[in-house]
Formats: sequence, structure tokens, C-alpha cells
Amino acid sequence: MNQERLDLALKAAGLGQFEWDLRRDVLSVSASLAALTGLAVGESPAAGGGVWDACVHPDDLGFLARARDAGQAGGGVFHVEIRHTRPDDGRLLWLSVSGSAPAAGGSLVGIVADITEHKAEEEQRQQLFAELDHRVKNVLAGVQALAYQTAKRTTSLDAFLENFTGRLKSLGSANELLTAARWRGAAVDHIVAAELGALAPGQTSWSGPELFLTPRSTNALALALHELAANAVKFGALSVDTGHVEVRWKRLADGGFELTWAESGGPTVAAPARRGFGATLLDQVTGRELNGEAVVEYRPAGLRARLTAGAAAMAPRPESVPDVSAPRVAEAPAVDRGPRSLKGARVLIVEDAVLLALELEIGLTEAGAEVVGPAYELEEALALLERPIDAAVLDANLNGRSVTPVAEALAARKVPFVFATGYGETGGAPGGFDAPVIRKPYDVTQVAAAVAELLAASRE
Repeated sequence: MNQERLDLALKAAGLGQFEWDLRRDVLSVSASLAALTGLAVGESPAAGGGVWDACVHPDDLGFLARARDAGQAGGGVFHVEIRHTRPDDGRLLWLSVSGSAPAAGGSLVGIVADITEHKAEEEQRQQLFAELDHRVKNVLAGVQALAYQTAKRTTSLDAFLENFTGRLKSLGSANELLTAARWRGAAVDHIVAAELGALAPGQTSWSGPELFLTPRSTNALALALHELAANAVKFGALSVDTGHVEVRWKRLADGGFELTWAESGGPTVAAPARRGFGATLLDQVTGRELNGEAVVEYRPAGLRARLTAGAAAMAPRPESVPDVSAPRVAEAPAVDRGPRSLKGARVLIVEDAVLLALELEIGLTEAGAEVVGPAYELEEALALLERPIDAAVLDANLNGRSVTPVAEALAARKVPFVFATGYGETGGAPGGFDAPVIRKPYDVTQVAAAVAELLAASRE
């Protein structure tokens, strides 16, 4: 095969060929390699390899030199991946360079492939794995918080198992819907069907336009509907054969939505004497996570709830979304472990997951701390820095935004802080700060102990 045909074949395969005559110190670049790298085609002085080194990223020069030495040693074979900046248009490429030298002092020959796209895909995969790791840890931390808060408000093991299992199944169902849509979100009708589908055949109905929610809003709505359904089964319309639950939702002018839960035909309703964790979930978690509010009315004829969500709760609907909504019913966590005393300490909580922030607030308050916040967004946290603060608990990521500005401000004021994060950073604290790191899922007593140690150290 002549060189012209070889060049055509290499170009078609996305490959380039080179030869470095070590005796003459001349580099021969094939037409296909020139097209690939922007190097001059044909023979040119190699300058001891400098003609190509000039285009190689400084961090990769060592790899190329070692590969070259292996070839010059005689009969050596090498393979390296380097970053190469085209001299003609400045584009940065990832190149795979494979070569060999048949004899010491002879010619180094090799083949070059453009692997830029492959490297970009690999980087994207790593980012996806990191995000998945973050989500899994947040889910586990949320489950732990559910378990703890359910246990604190439950008087018997049987009641705890019933409540916790139900809530856990609700989260599991929501995550199944999210997984089916590759974590882009879930449809409202699928969420409602998953919560009510197998509760009481013939006693539930739902309707509304096609709406698609973000992953965060999906979990919030699933938990809210679960709490309402569990209450209806125990005390409301679904506790008798004549009762009925109707769920309707509509799109709002501001881009959000409103969902109405209406019970009828059940026992006479009265407001509960004791506020349980389910009511706290509806009041604090649901409204906040949906960027709206949750209002529950205990009307004698039947409980009525209205959930509103802002436009931020909505997501674009993918072209196809498998309907994996399936039946369930149900309800939530953990023993009082007595966290270390933080009496009188003013502790700032910065955490974007409302459920986790709620657990931290309760746990640190029980340890004697005066909680500042919680702050769920970066701007909220920055605004709270004007208050007196003795220590802080920081989530590294606030809805996709780094908590670094808060950490920098605290560090400048010499206020100690601990990171409580779901990201799996290695090599110390996020951002390189000198601060303890507690990975999610965590026990709130771990956080209390870490804060207590920070405060003790700051007083020494």
C-alpha cells in the first residue's frame, strides 16, 4: 500500500501516523496526522522532540518524555494519553499516542488517535457518578431523619414500624418513579396513583392536567400525599366503607400548581389534640420543598388539604415517561441518644434539604444550642451571618450552589464550622477549608459532638 492510500485509510479511521528519525532528529508527519493535530505535514526538524512538545500540555510533558525514553532504549513500546493544543486554531485535544522503536537509535514510529470525545464522555460519567453518590447519601440521610423523628413521636414499637414502613415505602415509590425517568422528575398523576392506587378500590379518585415535577418536588409531594392517605385510613374517610377521597390539581398562572385533597362520607372530623410528625411534615417540609405552602382544614364533614407549589417545582416533561406507579400505603425513625451539651451556643444551620435541617434543628436544640436559621439557600445563609454566631453546620452544596462564600465569611470571623455533606470529596474538607467533615447519612449526635469539640477548641 502506498503512503497516499495509507493516509486515506488512517484519516478515515480518525488516526494519524508519525516517524521520528532519532539519528537525523527529523519528524515526519503524515497528512492524516497533520489534519488531526495541526502539525506541519511532511518532514521538519524535530528539535529533540521540542517541535511536538511545544503543543503538549505542561502537565503531560513528563509522560511523553518517559514514553520517548522507553522507545529510545531499543525495541521499547509505549502508549500515552496527552493533551495537545493545535498550533493552527488553538483547540485543545486529547490524543492517544502509541509507538515503538525497532532498535536503539533508530526511528520511533507511532499512531495517534483523537480521544477528545471519549475523554469528555468519561468526565461526564464521573460527574454523573458523583451526583448519584450525592443523591443516594441524601436519600439515606432523609430516611434516617424520618426514622428518628417518627420514633420520637411514637409510643410503641408496632406503631413505629407501621409509620416508618409507610413513609419509607412512599420515598421508595417516589424514587422508583424518578429512576424510571432517569431522575428528570415525575408526573403528578403517577405520584398520586402510586400513593392512592391500592388503598381503597372505589373510594379514591383523582384528576388534573399533565404536570411534571422536579425530583425534589416529587419526593415532597409523595410524602405529603402519604401522610394524608395514612391519616385518612386511620381516622378519616378511608376508615369506613362509605368514605371517599378526591384529589384534583390544576396549573396556576404563575407556572406552579395547586392540588386539593377532599374527604367526604367519613366520620365527623375534629382537629387532633396532639400535633404529630405527619402534621409537621405537611406544614414545614411540603410547603418549603414545593416552594409554596400546605394548608390543612379539619372540617366536620371531612378533612380538606390544599397544597400549592411554585414554578420552581416544575420540570420539562421528557418525551416518554414509563408509568411505574404502583400501590401501597403507609408511614417513620430512632432512639433518643442524648447528644453532647451545647448549652447556650448559637449554632447556624445551613442545609438545603428541609427534612435534614429539621432533624438538625431539633437535635441541636435538645443539646442546648440556640439554633440560628436554618438557612436553606445561599442568600438566606449570608443574611444570617449578621447575627451573633458561635459555630455553624454547613451543607457543602445548596441546590447546586457552593456554600464557599458562607464558609469564607465564617473563617474570616474565626467562627468554627463543620461540613455535613452528601458529596464524597477526598483529601479533606470541601474547598480546602480546615474544618471537620461529617458524611451523610449521619447521626445528629455526631454533628452535636463535632460542634461541641470545635467550641471547646476555640475557647482554649
